[in-house]
Amino acid sequence: MIAILCPGQGSQTPGMLEAWLEIDGTRERLDRYAAAAGVDLLGLGTTADAETIRDTAVAQPLIVAASLVSLAALTERTGPHTAWAGAAAGHSVGEYAAGAVAGVLDDEDALALVATRGRAMAEAAATTPTGMSAVVGGDPDEVIRTIRAHGLVPANVNGGGQVVAAGTLADLARLKEAAPAKARVIPLPVAGAFHTDHMRPAVEAVAAAAAALTPSDPALTLLTNADGGVVPSGTAALESMVAQIARPVRWDACQATLADLGVTAAVELAPGGVLAGLARRSLPGVEVVAVKSPADLDAAADLVARHRTDTSEESR
Repeated sequence: MIAILCPGQGSQTPGMLEAWLEIDGTRERLDRYAAAAGVDLLGLGTTADAETIRDTAVAQPLIVAASLVSLAALTERTGPHTAWAGAAAGHSVGEYAAGAVAGVLDDEDALALVATRGRAMAEAAATTPTGMSAVVGGDPDEVIRTIRAHGLVPANVNGGGQVVAAGTLADLARLKEAAPAKARVIPLPVAGAFHTDHMRPAVEAVAAAAAALTPSDPALTLLTNADGGVVPSGTAALESMVAQIARPVRWDACQATLADLGVTAAVELAPGGVLAGLARRSLPGVEVVAVKSPADLDAAADLVARHRTDTSEESR
């Protein structure tokens, strides 16, 4: 089985959409996405600097748009992804891209919803100086105990020796000064304590936007960030997307489920890299390709050709 992985916030880089514009139809696709999101995706993805695209309100739709653009380019070479992928999962905001990949929402509805999410989370983050830091290495149990002892939340439990702490900047600074044994604390380029109670004010706005949508049941096995479980319906998928704004992401559990499903290969969509690295550490034997730019499409198409099976039954 092949899984499609969708990256989360922090994966964006300046100019990341520039190379994709060389592919026929990409500019028109981005125009549709921009209209749905109410965000200048073309400008942000080609000429904006790192500080500009760090803004949560623009980073989130930009990342989801990049993921969906890269999937469209890949399927020009492989045929429809529903014919060769059996599962989809996304990290944090990537869960919205994964929902579109699985057919729960069409691309434009996913972009509109994630734009609401980005704006609401940016507003919530502006109320208190908060942030996130990756804690890499160390004993996992000790890391989580230390994070909580500093009044922080283990907001992303990613597996592969990485836990992301979230909370006030003051508490994060104290964590960095007293890092767990054999661990490094690395501040992340995000503007708030995502997936904690600091984001609870954003939940209501996103829930209201989600209530206006009509989801379809997943055409692929779709995983939830809540506990790595399989989402049973389109309605449940939307509920998961809304709830995870203020709840921790259990990417370690998502990876465990992918292993249990018998996944043999994974394609991480643009702007990829982080999830592919985690998979290589946590899913031994699973072949992974990160599609960071069009230059990676040949490798991704080759992976699909070698691992594809008839997913018409196993994706249900």
